Amino acid sequence: MNVLLCSMPDSFEHTPSMTMRMPNGALASLAGNLDPHHHVAVADLVLAQHDVPGTVRRLVADHQPDLVGLSVMTFQRRTAFQVIDLLRVLRPGIPVVVGGYDPSLAPEVYAPAASGVDYIVRGEGDLTFRELVRALEGGASPDGIAGLSFRRDGVMVENPPRPVSDLDREIRPPRRDARVLSGYTFIGRPIDIVETSRGCTYDCSFCSIIEMRGRNFHTWSVDRVIADIADARARGARAIFIVDDNVSLNVTRFQAICDAITRAGLNDVDYIVQAMTSAIAQSGDALAASMRRAGFRYVFLGIENVLDQDLAFLKASAKNARREGGRTVGNATTRAIDLLHRHGMFVVGGLIVGNPGDTRASIDANLAFARRYVDWPYIQHPTPYPGTPMTREFREKGLIVTEAVEEYDGTTAVVRTEHLEADEIEFLRWQAERWMKVRHLPVVVAHDPGFVARYGLRMLRHTFRGTTLRTWIGLESERDAFRRYKAIRRAEREYMPAPGPSGGGRIRATPPAGDPSPAQGRM
Repeated sequence: MNVLLCSMPDSFEHTPSMTMRMPNGALASLAGNLDPHHHVAVADLVLAQHDVPGTVRRLVADHQPDLVGLSVMTFQRRTAFQVIDLLRVLRPGIPVVVGGYDPSLAPEVYAPAASGVDYIVRGEGDLTFRELVRALEGGASPDGIAGLSFRRDGVMVENPPRPVSDLDREIRPPRRDARVLSGYTFIGRPIDIVETSRGCTYDCSFCSIIEMRGRNFHTWSVDRVIADIADARARGARAIFIVDDNVSLNVTRFQAICDAITRAGLNDVDYIVQAMTSAIAQSGDALAASMRRAGFRYVFLGIENVLDQDLAFLKASAKNARREGGRTVGNATTRAIDLLHRHGMFVVGGLIVGNPGDTRASIDANLAFARRYVDWPYIQHPTPYPGTPMTREFREKGLIVTEAVEEYDGTTAVVRTEHLEADEIEFLRWQAERWMKVRHLPVVVAHDPGFVARYGLRMLRHTFRGTTLRTWIGLESERDAFRRYKAIRRAEREYMPAPGPSGGGRIRATPPAGDPSPAQGRM
């Protein structure tokens, strides 16, 4: 069979395609776990933001797919429906499969026949998708495929869920050679992603991981990880993002991976990783030194918030706790940051502001912390992704201000607090965060001077878009610039042409009033 797998073009505000275009690892894994006789084409449409419809047309013409699969996060839902509309025009009878966080956690949105979706892969897709392709190829019924929903007589039938996979025993390596678009970069360097584990055992209220796969942690062997890194590097990667849900759950294993990278001579690559403050702080210099020797450069720390009451709401207190002698003795964040800085690494500070009880003072406290301690701010607002405990609480309190899920990108404030309107929350973040990003520019110049020479001005224009000369000389307020920024951001979300008379209004990106709230997590 000819199989076309696409991820959506929608990107986050903090990862503009100018500076960061990363592959969707799930699609390469799906390709790697299909039977080898199939022709599989993986297309990350973030590489084609300038012409998504034209790219989809070319992909269909070039690969003549018998089946199309789409990976979808919640803020990408509207675009996914528009892509499906186009596919139905290009190949009316082609089976369409959707998977990822949004279809897994809000399958009811994809259940109506008008959605154009034939199959929903819920949860981990590697084995479910392989079994579906086998069934389609052999003309068999999909009834017995765990983790699959399928359409029968116009009605979506939901099979039982699939247990999470035994990674080393069941999941094959990704197929990077299936990618048919090029241009994955991080600050001008070719980038790839590597997965060393899946899952998390913490239950943060904002996160979809637990809702997606339960509380568990499964790993690949260190040898398998090193082989995967070597494959990515051999294909040209000079930056690698370790995309694990929480690699620092097992610090001993993480340090073993770092040391193995060094021994294998794979430490000439810039590594990026996500980690918990408590794990970094507790491990001290030993782990930090191993990370730096291995080539780790940026560490995303899930700080979440610096105020105890907000950490309690986010259920993120435990993973940010500093412990001594088995007792909690404070917050681990500043020690973790200090350790990483002392060993020459840069901190991407993950913070969430705009929680139910937040006031201007509490948001300002987090912004002040970010200015003082983090190298690159990754400040977001609480977002009601499907099925999360936080979503239920915001809905019960009546704090959700929009159901337009294309705005559920983390940096558009879609909930208010008990004290502040959503626009005010977003304005405070936007106003402060731009200058924090500029502060990191000298570091980027020193490491990647060629990229900055070519794109530096565009980077600044992107960071300050909405701001004009009138803003700089005081002829208008920053709130005027913010309103322009909001309009620009709305326009940036439009990747497909407006539907014509035959298709207008056929698909809803949000559910009707009274339906369960659609929402999101990470892919």
